[in-house]
Amino acid sequence: MNSHSDISTGQSSHWLYFVRKWVWLEVFVLVLMGGAIWWHYHHNGKSVASGASSGRFGASDRSQPVSVATVQQRDIRVTVNAIGTIAANNTAVVRARVDGELKAIFFKEGQSVQAGQPLAQIDPRPFQIALTQAQGTLARDQALLRNAQLDLQRYRDLLAKDAAPKQQADTQEALVQQLQGTVLSDQANVDNAQLQLSYTRVLAPISGLTGLKQADLGNIVHAADANGLVSITQTQPVNVVFSVPDVNLPRIRQQLNANTAMRVEARDRDQKTLLAEGRVSSTDNAIDTTTGTIRVKAQFANKDNSLFPNQFVNVRLQLNTITGGLAVPSAAVQRGAPGTFVYVAADNGVVAMRLVKAGAADGDWVAIESDLKAGDKVVTDGADRLRDGATVEVIAPSKDNAGAAKGGGGKGGGSGGGHHRPDGAARAASRPNSSTQ
Repeated sequence: MNSHSDISTGQSSHWLYFVRKWVWLEVFVLVLMGGAIWWHYHHNGKSVASGASSGRFGASDRSQPVSVATVQQRDIRVTVNAIGTIAANNTAVVRARVDGELKAIFFKEGQSVQAGQPLAQIDPRPFQIALTQAQGTLARDQALLRNAQLDLQRYRDLLAKDAAPKQQADTQEALVQQLQGTVLSDQANVDNAQLQLSYTRVLAPISGLTGLKQADLGNIVHAADANGLVSITQTQPVNVVFSVPDVNLPRIRQQLNANTAMRVEARDRDQKTLLAEGRVSSTDNAIDTTTGTIRVKAQFANKDNSLFPNQFVNVRLQLNTITGGLAVPSAAVQRGAPGTFVYVAADNGVVAMRLVKAGAADGDWVAIESDLKAGDKVVTDGADRLRDGATVEVIAPSKDNAGAAKGGGGKGGGSGGGHHRPDGAARAASRPNSSTQ
């Protein structure tokens, strides 16, 4: 029994020895792996941080490539942007004014028509017959009236000679007056029959574009038909209705009362294509208290029919013009912890951060208030890699900023993209929707 127990004890001790040996070996391997990971992380992390720092702030041993534009003295328009709806100046539903069979249609759907132009023909025969009957009745009664007037004259002559009683002359005079009334009534019937006959030829009440026809040839049309024959919308001129913040109302009313033309631009969905130019014609008589806006109506000549009723357009209302102010491309304006600023490139290739006060934006240009002067060079591309005092190398402007660098883009609607800036600064993603000076 004892020998068996000693053998079991020896085997257990031998097993524990191997377990402890493998545990220490595994711990040693884990320590080596952890050390290797720590060394790799810290070694590569410092290299990456060093490279990022050099690329972000502009290493002193190399120049950063940038594009520049010139500060200009130019006129800047103060505008308000809005979304408007095209409204026809007049809309008319053309209906038949008499009942009858539709014999002819003289227009094509979508055709431009002029006021008074024939559009359709209703069967005129029943109305021609009615006119002939009325004319016959008028002719008969006119003949009776002439005969009665002759008899009256005879009775008056006899009465003057005491050859006829006065009562007979009075009776004849009453008959003449009765027939005169009958003739007047007959003439009214003739005029009405002529009017009804004229209604069989349907004319355009206004000038404009026709819509889809609502009746086909051979149908019996009625004056009470709700849809009528066709609708016409007047598109020359057209109106654009849009809403602007009520803070702009005093300036709008002031210019309207002074009969000063306020320019309005209608642009496409991307605000890149100018569709038409118009003028403010009126405002609504009350402010919408829910939105704090006032509805404004502008009129457009629309000679090329580029604006269509119920179409949505981007509207740009010009409130004022800043004459001869300093302006820089919008891509040059940066915003960050220091405030709103630009990078000014000196002739020696060193840039300096200059704080500015941004004003109204006009296309690719922004009015500024600063100690800058016309002719200074401001960075428009590559500012995300700069710091105050960095060295730069001026290259050709990028495609996005080429127009601004050349002084163009007065009617553009784009703005520069966003980049990270020093001290947590970031360029503004977009310009203010409206501004006033």
